[in-house]
Amino acid sequence: MERIATNLIGRVTETLPQLRSLPEAEVSHKPTPERWSKKEILGHLIDSACNNHQRFVRAQLGGELFFPGYEQEGWARCQGYATANWSLLVDLWAAYNRHLAEVIARLPEAAQSLVCRIGNGEPVTLAWLVEDYVRHLDHHLAQIASDG
Repeated sequence: MERIATNLIGRVTETLPQLRSLPEAEVSHKPTPERWSKKEILGHLIDSACNNHQRFVRAQLGGELFFPGYEQEGWARCQGYATANWSLLVDLWAAYNRHLAEVIARLPEAAQSLVCRIGNGEPVTLAWLVEDYVRHLDHHLAQIASDG
């Protein structure tokens, strides 16, 4: 887990200047009415950090757990990411991921095999959730970095 935590800190360090350099017009632009703007994608990544933070800690405290699913469209709408301050979103995303890296680095080996269920999904281990969190993060950071 320490390797994953170190890699997560590296992603934040590497990505932060790029995110801060993006102009407001670019981050607010919705490619189509159905697709998210870069602001909304970053907001989604904040939600992912928030939801996974709960999972990473609660699983350690309670053993095998069932977590509710995540209604991404509703979360984005309720929090107003489309019109949020970009600088605030960037700072929150960076701080949350730095904190998650600390949480991940502290995950005891015994906790990594704890079984978790999210919504109607198949049971997965806590270690799998951690790895999937980073895969998901990379996917959306690539979206933000692209021109489309």
